[in-house]
Amino acid sequence: MVSNMPEVNAEFGATPAIAFPTDKPPVGLKSIEIVEGDGPMVRRGDTVTVNYHGVVWGKDTPFDSSFERHQPASFGIGVGQVIRGWDMTVPGHNVGSRLVVSIPPSYGYGAQGVPQAGIGGEDTLVFVIDIISTR
Repeated sequence: MVSNMPEVNAEFGATPAIAFPTDKPPVGLKSIEIVEGDGPMVRRGDTVTVNYHGVVWGKDTPFDSSFERHQPASFGIGVGQVIRGWDMTVPGHNVGSRLVVSIPPSYGYGAQGVPQAGIGGEDTLVFVIDIISTR
């Protein structure tokens, strides 16, 4: 188990509830699978459909959440269509899995952040990702 990771409800499909154990995020890119799916494995180059909930470490309000929109997102994984932290952590997990990923700026939006979304250049991002399908 990766230490210092947020606690998240382990119910696939449920809107994530995130509790942060400390003010300081873990160092580097970290990922834990809190629900192991039994569907097909996601591979680099696949088109994956997910529900996700993204927050800045320590914050309650998401900067983006397909759960809140009730609209899953689909994109190529492992091919540079999303931030590097996603490309490096989602492949290798099965459909039906719920992941918690802690992404430092170097694997997210870099030193520039995304100010309009409330993401600073030094912010660590946390995503809860439910893998719905892959093809």
